[in-house]
Amino acid sequence: MIFRIFGAILLTVGLSGCSNGVSLNPLNWFGPDDGVEMVTLEPEEGWDFAGEDYRGPVAQVTRLSVERASGGYVIRAVGLPPRQGYWEADLVPENDEKPVDGVMSYTFVVAPPLWATAQSRPRAREIHVAHYVSDIRLGSASRIRVIGATNTLTAGR
Repeated sequence: MIFRIFGAILLTVGLSGCSNGVSLNPLNWFGPDDGVEMVTLEPEEGWDFAGEDYRGPVAQVTRLSVERASGGYVIRAVGLPPRQGYWEADLVPENDEKPVDGVMSYTFVVAPPLWATAQSRPRAREIHVAHYVSDIRLGSASRIRVIGATNTLTAGR
C-alpha cells in the first residue's frame, strides 16, 4: 500500500515537469493558463438589494397572541401560506412602529419558495413568527393588529 502512494506521488512530480505540448501535466488538466481573463457581470460597486423587499403578506393569519416579557411584550403569530416552502417570515411594523388610534399594526410577510412545492396539509404549512416590542415603543397602544393577505387579527395587551 505504501508503495502505491509513494509511486503516485513520484509519478505526479515527474509528470509535472513535462511541457512538450502533451497534456500530461496534472497542473494543466483543469484548464491551461492561456492568458484569458475571466470576466464577471457583477457591477464594480456591487449589487444593491437593500431597498427591495421580495416578501409579500402571508395568505392567512391563523393565530395571534401577545405575551408579557421583561420590559415589553412578545407578539406571536401563526400564518398559513398556500403551499409549503415559504420562508424568511417576519412581522414588519407599519407607521414606523408607532400606534395609530391606540392600535399598533404589523404585516406578516414571507418569501415565496424558489421552486414548485406541494400544498400538503395546513398543519405542515404553518409558519410561526415572533416579534419583541418594548414598553417604551408600545407607548399608549392598547391593541396589536397583524395583517395578512386575506385577513387581520387583533389582540389586546
